[in-house]
Amino acid sequence: MSRDRGYRFLDPAALARVKNLSLVARGVVEGFITGLHSSPYKGFSVEFAEHRKYTAGDNPRHLDWRILGRTDRLYIKQYEEETNLRVQILLDMSGSMAYGAPPAVTKIEYASYLTAVLAYLMMRQQDAVGLTAFDTEVRLDMPARSSPRHFDEMMNHLEAIRPGRTTNLGATLHRLADRFKRRCLIVLVSDLYDDPEAVDRALHHFHHKRHEVIVFQVLDRTEIEFPFRETASFVDMETGERLQVDPAYARADYCRQVEEFLDRYRRICADCQFDYVLADTSVAFDYMLSRYLEKRGRL
Repeated sequence: MSRDRGYRFLDPAALARVKNLSLVARGVVEGFITGLHSSPYKGFSVEFAEHRKYTAGDNPRHLDWRILGRTDRLYIKQYEEETNLRVQILLDMSGSMAYGAPPAVTKIEYASYLTAVLAYLMMRQQDAVGLTAFDTEVRLDMPARSSPRHFDEMMNHLEAIRPGRTTNLGATLHRLADRFKRRCLIVLVSDLYDDPEAVDRALHHFHHKRHEVIVFQVLDRTEIEFPFRETASFVDMETGERLQVDPAYARADYCRQVEEFLDRYRRICADCQFDYVLADTSVAFDYMLSRYLEKRGRL
């Protein structure tokens, strides 16, 4: 996977810090006990992934004799193992994800860094990973694969993602829960700005389908702490609605409601036995992810 180092959201220093970590499914996926797949399983069905040039030591059984006959060049056919674990990353690209108070990155940038390194970890484990990006509609839907070419395509699409406008998180997640027919590990990366009751029903839909889910709620620290001092006009990034607010007057009530909002999602995830992670964009994404994976590995 040497080609991946040139991509915007794959920081070599961050990859070095997480390289010894792994993301292991806890449940049973498609009838097989899941775990860390450090090498390809034998005897599983395979599908063709791509060609590469023959090098000394390659098994001649995998030579493509048709290409040899046409071009007089040696190419090896590479196959994609179907492993126990399939991971589908669901990336919220709605308008609210464009928010970011300097010096922190925007929420969509933070979510993209997180998505890229998670995809890298899964590919390194030789598991299959896919990417679905959405606002009110699904804008990108890449099924889970484990070939290098698929990973390259995913990184290219990730760099092209731009936040949309409005969101309808609950309804979109409901549709996605029906779309994924095979049991898999779902990673939801979103600020979760929607009616918690609607999201609650959607997450329970995933639970009913027996998917394992990890929820990363990505928020800017200013959204959590509301540190503003001067009276200002606050603009909804999805609807354009403006509201004049005196922070000194509104801060206490705002912080109380935000804590209730976050706690509601913690309870929803706990009820479904899903992992919930609050991802503060002021905290380096690799540090946040390392702490989470280390904790997950001990449970």
